[in-house]
Amino acid sequence: MPKLGLTMTEGMIVEWLKQPGDTVRKGEPLFVFETEKSTLEFEAPDSGVLTEIRAQPGQTVACYAVVGLIGEAGTKQTAVQVVQKSAFDGADALPAGRTFRASPRAKKAARERGVDLRRVQGTGARITEADVIAFTPATPLARRVAAASSVDLAGVNGSGRGGKVTRADVERFTPAMPEAQPDLSAIRPFTTVRAITARRMTESVQSAPQVTLTTEADAVELIHARQKVNALTAGGRISYNAIFMLICAHALTENPDMNATYTTDGLRMNASINIGIAVDSARWLLVPVVRDVQSLRLNAIQRALSEAIERARDGKSPPSDFEGGTFTISNLGMYDIDAFTPVVNLPEAAILGIGRIVQRVVPHGGQIVIREQVALSLSFDHRAVDGGPAARFLKRIKDLIENPYGLLLG
Repeated sequence: MPKLGLTMTEGMIVEWLKQPGDTVRKGEPLFVFETEKSTLEFEAPDSGVLTEIRAQPGQTVACYAVVGLIGEAGTKQTAVQVVQKSAFDGADALPAGRTFRASPRAKKAARERGVDLRRVQGTGARITEADVIAFTPATPLARRVAAASSVDLAGVNGSGRGGKVTRADVERFTPAMPEAQPDLSAIRPFTTVRAITARRMTESVQSAPQVTLTTEADAVELIHARQKVNALTAGGRISYNAIFMLICAHALTENPDMNATYTTDGLRMNASINIGIAVDSARWLLVPVVRDVQSLRLNAIQRALSEAIERARDGKSPPSDFEGGTFTISNLGMYDIDAFTPVVNLPEAAILGIGRIVQRVVPHGGQIVIREQVALSLSFDHRAVDGGPAARFLKRIKDLIENPYGLLLG
């Protein structure tokens, strides 16, 4: 199990792309593993034959633990032949000179369907599961009867010569009863990422005295400014998250204590402003980081942010995407959330929660009017920052949202 990044201590095997006996080429994907932030493929360090698997899918192991063995290439013929022969359910040894490769899923499908892999023609470099499923020897009449009766020939045992499915086989076929539905109340084990997230959120709340300040900003000018920026931007649209990143970077530059990192020896004053954005992917909560935001223009922030979010949602983020953050933004506005209490992403000093932009009845210019408003929630580690500096920082963010033209169009 590789160690990727300073904070990684363990990983979970998700899937083996090779099985014992399979030939392995150096640099070829060998297995898929999951870290606390991403799912990655491990490339074989050498060529040979996978002789042993020591960590099964779903098993979590420490970094540097041995999860499998690759043997000498000289054992290739024997090892591969044994595995392939088992897929034939007792078939004879391979004919002399007849060689082929099949994926592990293809071999499994062949065992389940009673298909002789020697008769399957692969569509690529090796036989795949799709090739096995598509291969079902049957007479033309059996195929017509099966089509008329909506019978899947893959589930019909053939009685004809060489296992060929006949019309009588189709007519005798009785579909298996559907499997019972799973118990929806059953316990679902934590994934590695969910377990680590739960532990870190608990540690954050228990170890750091956290305070949350809330305010509401008028978002009318922010909306207008974004429309003008998008009208002037060639290609692609600038998101609110990119604008909020730029605003926070400006406010952090003016309030460096909010960009500090808490340590047991004191506060580390970070020279760079590296802002993480909480991303809700299909599998877990991720916080990719955009670095040196204080030195980036708005279009560069948008480009870096879009690329980081895409990698995170596709499970292709390298560990470096999640390291070095000094401040975090969590925007739940797209889910119609007005306000919430975000949890500080330790050892950072603070996190900004952003709600939806929504029309409200508010006083403005001596009148009662309807204007777009956005709720802001700043949670901070009281060990690192006091209430006064945190309040001034949040007010500065509010001011920049309400008067964004100089920052966005400057």
